Amino acid sequence: MTDFDPVELKRIRWHSRRGLLELDLVLERFLAQRFDSLSPAEMSAYKNLLELPDNDFLDLVNGKMDLDDPEIMHIVEILRAI
Repeated sequence: MTDFDPVELKRIRWHSRRGLLELDLVLERFLAQRFDSLSPAEMSAYKNLLELPDNDFLDLVNGKMDLDDPEIMHIVEILRAI
């Protein structure tokens, strides 16, 4: 479980709603299957990932690009596997 309070978790879930349907579909599955089991470090990496523009985020999930940050890429790998 995470160290984030319930209000913060709701904010993160809300921020997970994106403008691209393809990305929303992946994130909905992620939220349903893996979100609640993220460690505090994974949750922080996921929050950083949410700061990316939608198109960059989708390119990461689709494998069209990678980042140098191994913590964020760990979350991306989870998203790619869903």
